[in-house]
Formats: sequence, C-alpha cells, structure tokens
Amino acid sequence: MENNKRYEYGLNAMEELFSQEVRTGMEGIKKISPDFWEMIVSFGFGDLYTREGLTLKEREFITLTSLITQGAFEQFKVHLQAALNVGLTKDEIIEIIIQCAGYVGFPKAVQAMGIAGEIFAKNE
Repeated sequence: MENNKRYEYGLNAMEELFSQEVRTGMEGIKKISPDFWEMIVSFGFGDLYTREGLTLKEREFITLTSLITQGAFEQFKVHLQAALNVGLTKDEIIEIIIQCAGYVGFPKAVQAMGIAGEIFAKNE
C-alpha cells in the first residue's frame, strides 16, 4: 500500500477508536517528531489496525492484554476507552483483566482493574 493511503487509513482507524480529545492529545507527538507521528499513524494504525482477519474489537482485546502485560498503564487507559468505543463490554474487559492476573501477576491486574473502574465510571 502506498504511504499516503497507509496514513489515510491510519487516521480513519484512529477516528473510529479514539475521541477527538484523545486524538488531539496524541498529535502532540507530531510537534516533537513528525517522523515518529507518521510512523504511529501509518504503521501502528494504517498497517496493523486495518488488516483483514480481525475486527477492531478483537484487535483491542489483544492490545489491552498486551498493555497489561507490559505495565503500560497510560496507554492501557487510552485503549480501554477505545475498546469500549468499538464494542467490548465492561464484562469482557473485566474478564481480560482477571485472566491476565494469572499470567502477569496481581499487582498489574489490580492496577488495570482500578483504571477500568475509573473509565467505566466516566462512561455511565
């Protein structure tokens, strides 16, 4: 796929996943490094999130699990809202976190569950 299409597809995926407020915050990276911003949009969202084979919901399921495993809780918070935006339910997210407890430990799962509680409260 040509680069401008990758970028366009990436922006479209980001619009489906994230609120305007989140996208505006993410664009701060563009001021620091336009090249890195282009990589995030074109590769991260244009190449990965728009591939056939998995839905955005399924991709967010994987992303949440990966972020919990890494302890990347700032990104987890952003992707937790994205997961809700593309159809994951509160119960599915809770089960993802519980399942992760057995593999990454209770401290990371407890932190993830606390963040989930905050995001769920904002969405009620």
